[in-house]
Amino acid sequence: MVQPEHSEKHEKGHHTRHSHHPDSVKKNLATRLNRIEGQIRGIKRMIESDTYCDDVITQIAATQSALNSVSKILLEGHLKGCVIDRIQEGDPEILDEFLITVQKLMKK
Repeated sequence: MVQPEHSEKHEKGHHTRHSHHPDSVKKNLATRLNRIEGQIRGIKRMIESDTYCDDVITQIAATQSALNSVSKILLEGHLKGCVIDRIQEGDPEILDEFLITVQKLMKK
């Protein structure tokens, strides 16, 4: 289960929020991101070696899909942990923040 965010005050009164994911989730995300990093390097090599455009586009689509999977995992944890906790703390502004985040993910 994802633990809630918390705020830490730093200079000029701004708050930095942190999310606390279990180690198993962090490891899963790190593994996925390492794989995506490798895919990006592979796409770069494909372009440098004049690989057929359709093949490069196919790899780009696969990489975008992998990034979407990472986003879904993070979004689920954010909703089930951070958003619920902040609503329970009486902070309804989190809903607007969450909707803006979802809109950013859907801009494609």
